[in-house]
Amino acid sequence: MLPEKIPLLEVAVDGMASGQLIKRSHYEFRYLDPAPVQPAVALLMPASERATWQDGDLFPVMDQNLPEGDLFARLRAMFPKQAMTPMHLLALIGANGIGRLGYRLPNVLPAVQGPPMTREMLLKTAFTPQVFDELVQAYLSTGAGISGMQPKIMVPGRSTVPVPSLIVKTAGPAYPGLAANEYLCLKAAQRAGIATPVFELSDDGQMLVLDRFDLAQAGDGRTERLGFEDIAALAGLRVRDVLSDRKYQGSYQRVAELLKQLQLPRENLHRFFEQVAFTVMVRNGDGHLKNYGVLYRSAGDAWLAPMFDVVTTSVYRYTRYEGGPELEDRTLALKLFAGKHHTRAYPETGELLAFGRKVCEVSQPAEVLRRIAAAMDEVLAEARGDGRIPGELLGKMASAWADGMAHASYDPRTSLTDFP
Repeated sequence: MLPEKIPLLEVAVDGMASGQLIKRSHYEFRYLDPAPVQPAVALLMPASERATWQDGDLFPVMDQNLPEGDLFARLRAMFPKQAMTPMHLLALIGANGIGRLGYRLPNVLPAVQGPPMTREMLLKTAFTPQVFDELVQAYLSTGAGISGMQPKIMVPGRSTVPVPSLIVKTAGPAYPGLAANEYLCLKAAQRAGIATPVFELSDDGQMLVLDRFDLAQAGDGRTERLGFEDIAALAGLRVRDVLSDRKYQGSYQRVAELLKQLQLPRENLHRFFEQVAFTVMVRNGDGHLKNYGVLYRSAGDAWLAPMFDVVTTSVYRYTRYEGGPELEDRTLALKLFAGKHHTRAYPETGELLAFGRKVCEVSQPAEVLRRIAAAMDEVLAEARGDGRIPGELLGKMASAWADGMAHASYDPRTSLTDFP
């Protein structure tokens, strides 16, 4: 159990003490040493500018990893009498959040990491709700540093890495086949030359196992933790709880403009167009502001994060309110272009090509669409012989992807007519 009130947390950057997070009537972060050589806790909170930062809300770079959805509900159930303020949640995250920040109570030793469970062991584990519950019980106390609504948990994959290195995702009752769905999407993205985390689907098709994309091999052989900020955090938005709709406000054009303001190398704009085009073509209606982000070592060494959390959402139905009618997901999470007269409707091919040329400065955007469409078609064809992929799901995804591949003047229906 944690204290009833937590007025102060010590903050580390890649395991090195960096400063203190203080909660009074407002939040305050104090660098221990404002020297320019000290790594920043956030791209927009450099240590060299000032020693102390203040905000009425939790700083976005810290807010971005607070557990939500399934993970928050499980924490609440495990600690029913425990206060769950942002400071308490950060203390539970400890050193395990995506990115390089770590938190701990003063004079309290960090939680001991659970025993490693290799990728091979996870892939061969037969999934049941009880099995996943047991994973959560075993690792949640030291692996709470991941956000998102989908059931997921962090698991230590190697004893030599001081933080959990694997992410395990499964599906809730409302979204059957979600792990297989995301597996096919990531496989198509990878086949199209779009950067993704390392991933694999379990033998029974029920769990997706991914490597964390914020860990890298340093020159001295150690595992380096990279800084990570999602677009919502970079835009200064806190999106948890009742304000969660904020991650669905805005446009992909504004995201591209933010990447330009950060002065990332131009190739990152090209990569962002690939990610947006892929989102459109696989009919992913959940590509919101938290599903794109930036990795960095410093302000001058930053780049677009790989594609993550991508699924074909149009194969599922949802309700806007309890007891309401079931609806199909037929829109993007964000508008393509900024402006009141633009909508979240999936764009026409001309609009998508214009976005590539005018916003992301891609000279041959049509070639990108053709490359993605070819990869999608290949992955669908291969999935026909994969017993881990449910036939009903595959048929629905083939239909949805056919609409998306049409953006490349590509007619996949001739090769997909015999899907279940």
